[in-house]
Amino acid sequence: MKNRRFHIQAILLIFSLLFLFGCQEAGIQNGAAVSEASAESTDKKENLSGYLSITDQTPSTVDPQCTSGSYNVPLNIFDRLVEIETDPENQSSQIVPSLADSWEISPDGLVYTFHLHPGVTYSNGNALTSSDVEYTLIRLLTWPESVNQDLAIGILGAAALRNGETDTLEGFSLIDDVTFSITLEQPYAAFLACLSTPGASILDEESTNAAGPLFGKTPESTIGSGPFIFREWIPNDELILKANPDCWSGAPLCDGIRIHLIDETEVSRRLFENGEIDILDLENLGGEAEYYVHGKAYKDVLVQGPRVGITYVALNHSVTALKNVLVRKALQMALDRRILLQVAYGGRGAVENGIFPRGLIGYDPELPEIPYDLVKAKALLEEAGYSNGFSLDLSLEKGSSATLREEVRIIAYMWEQIGIKVHIYELDPAVFMAMRKNGSLACYVSTWSADFNDPDNFIYTFFGSEENTTNRSICYANEEVMQRIYDARGIVDEETRIREYQALQKQIVQEEASWIPLYSRQHLFVLSPRVEGFRVSWNGWSSNKYRNVSLSTAA
Repeated sequence: MKNRRFHIQAILLIFSLLFLFGCQEAGIQNGAAVSEASAESTDKKENLSGYLSITDQTPSTVDPQCTSGSYNVPLNIFDRLVEIETDPENQSSQIVPSLADSWEISPDGLVYTFHLHPGVTYSNGNALTSSDVEYTLIRLLTWPESVNQDLAIGILGAAALRNGETDTLEGFSLIDDVTFSITLEQPYAAFLACLSTPGASILDEESTNAAGPLFGKTPESTIGSGPFIFREWIPNDELILKANPDCWSGAPLCDGIRIHLIDETEVSRRLFENGEIDILDLENLGGEAEYYVHGKAYKDVLVQGPRVGITYVALNHSVTALKNVLVRKALQMALDRRILLQVAYGGRGAVENGIFPRGLIGYDPELPEIPYDLVKAKALLEEAGYSNGFSLDLSLEKGSSATLREEVRIIAYMWEQIGIKVHIYELDPAVFMAMRKNGSLACYVSTWSADFNDPDNFIYTFFGSEENTTNRSICYANEEVMQRIYDARGIVDEETRIREYQALQKQIVQEEASWIPLYSRQHLFVLSPRVEGFRVSWNGWSSNKYRNVSLSTAA
């Protein structure tokens, strides 16, 4: 009890200091970074007064096929065949029509026939046709810089196309200008949901082909059919999107979007305090977020939604000590996950006990809670032959958020209470990623958010194949379970498929302790008084669609 009391008091002291620092810093109105970001002409400010002003990190490209995280631009200048939206009645998400008005799926789950919305045009006036969809899929599989090939790899003939054995996609059949079918190698129940992701955005064949490597790098070469048009990219400064008044689905409600390219959350906070941006993402503000959450001045402009994702600790099964299931269970039990959630996000979220978080199809509320039990954890280590503990490397990227860094330190402290000698290593991001992909990180903390609403997006990503589990430095070795995960992708009956996924989840996390689920959380934003109609995306991403956001002239 004495150790636990000291533990909680120490953490709460850190939490209080962060809160006080946030309150003190909230009034800062100047600084070099803000001055640089504000150095612009009065005329330009007036011209962009009707533009929604937000921040984002500097992207390397806005080509939706070549990015796996910078989605603000792709979500707003492109469209997908289908979208996922939240049902306001019950807050559940569902697949809805977009460029595709309707579709049929064959009883065997192999053939998807789509009917495009008639009269859709891109911002350059070109008409959307079925051949654009074919071009998009072929480019997705063959473009050298594509990072989203998995979205289409299940299509019949996709592997042969990707490997250069052919220049056509066997599984695509062009029926007419607005009708086409896609045939899969084998049934894949999550295929339709995959088509809703930014990486599956549909491209204009003529302009994209003509742009070549400039597509996604220069505004004039990057054409979409969405509610906004890519107008300007000032390196290290901002991206400008203007409203597309002729958008097939209706003009957006604001004049455009001004995206300040800011790589530091502290600068974003200062810009918001100065009235220079309209939406402040509280995701990585750490203790400073409490100033906005509890401040009376912001209670009416605070918006939140569930982050459909999970923060977890990855354990590498190739590490000698971590091969032992008793050791992995001890590491699970030694973490007080509620304290972690409280310190990192003020308790705004929920402890998770599996792979599938709340809000995801397949979430199982009946999973037993993984207990916090230091006595049992120490006993498990002794039973495993580690009564004196062992050394464990816990890695994170240099430049990680203050929140993640604090989590890592607290996790290390908790494990030290059962005798684990934790060594924290901060690695260059490129080194961290290279080590993770070749399976050589012993342990790390990360968060995975839903790209599309299907359990396959989680369980297959981490445990579905030897390649996938190595890429995540988990190095899971149960081949029988991996085969079951792969086979479950083709189960056509939804109830049967979900039951199988839930059984696999229980075995992987509860019985084998193959990773440590921590929590899911709420994602909070603070709005300027002039913002109306903003809603957090269905999955709680920082990136959002802004077509329905308007700006009040009275504010």
